[in-house]
Amino acid sequence: MKKRKLVILTGPTAVGKTKLSIALAKKIGGEIISADSMQVYKHMDIGSAKIRQEEMGGIPHFLVDELEPKEEFNVVVFQTKAKQYMEEIYSRGHIPILVGGTGFYIQAVLNDIDFSKDEDNYEIRKKLEKLAAQEGADYLHRKLKEVDPVSAETIHANNIKRVIRALEYYELTGRKISEHNQEQRAKESPYDFSYFVLNDHRELLYQRIDSRVEEMIHEGLVEEVNMLKNMGYDRSYVSMQGLGYKEILQYLEGEISLEEAVYILKRDTRHFAKRQITWFKREKDVIWVNKPDFDYDNTKIIEFMYRKIYSKEF
Repeated sequence: MKKRKLVILTGPTAVGKTKLSIALAKKIGGEIISADSMQVYKHMDIGSAKIRQEEMGGIPHFLVDELEPKEEFNVVVFQTKAKQYMEEIYSRGHIPILVGGTGFYIQAVLNDIDFSKDEDNYEIRKKLEKLAAQEGADYLHRKLKEVDPVSAETIHANNIKRVIRALEYYELTGRKISEHNQEQRAKESPYDFSYFVLNDHRELLYQRIDSRVEEMIHEGLVEEVNMLKNMGYDRSYVSMQGLGYKEILQYLEGEISLEEAVYILKRDTRHFAKRQITWFKREKDVIWVNKPDFDYDNTKIIEFMYRKIYSKEF
């Protein structure tokens, strides 16, 4: 049976995926599924750098603005919903394009990773979420390091969702999730895929991250987080532990100054971008798209991607 096409456009935060993805979708007849752990939430627009309706250029987008911040969203939910949307997109004769920087989400769809039901337990997850809220992210990360040092090495302490997922898996199965993921990664993808990683010079990327944070503050990030706080969302919600939300929440709760919150947000976003690049370097069969090689010309990049999607050379 002929494999169906799947296009992935990823890369570090603030590298310029959004604009490029619209142009690519128009070129190949694609529809976009967001592979982002924050843009799925309603009311969380500024801090997640969510694409605006007017920026979509008429291209259908999925997993953007679909859930309330209190709703569960993890790799299993993402995979299930993404696969449903992909079937709809294929039925229209279009190509799904996964766009976003959450590498684990992309991997889950690309390799059709098996998340069996017996490896998912609501009670254990809630217990670990409560522990994270009470004792902090570092405490939970230390627990992971004790049982699965390989996962602890690749999952940052701030990525509470994935730390909890790894601990939950270990508690349920007695196995390390790093071993399970390695087995799943070795599987052949069921798709005829093109996996593009957009990248830029590190110093330029960091400058853009700093500028984006300044812009978020100017656009009203503090007011957005305050609105969520008034709606009853605090740090016990996984959604409120995302970059941009937990720092501003600390400021609003009088723990740090706004200046400190902005400094921490810039620093941690730069660290996050660095970890994203490290993740994509470990992935196989990726096509690196370094913006300087194309003179920062999106038209040239789109032409290059088009040729790669419709050829089999890597």
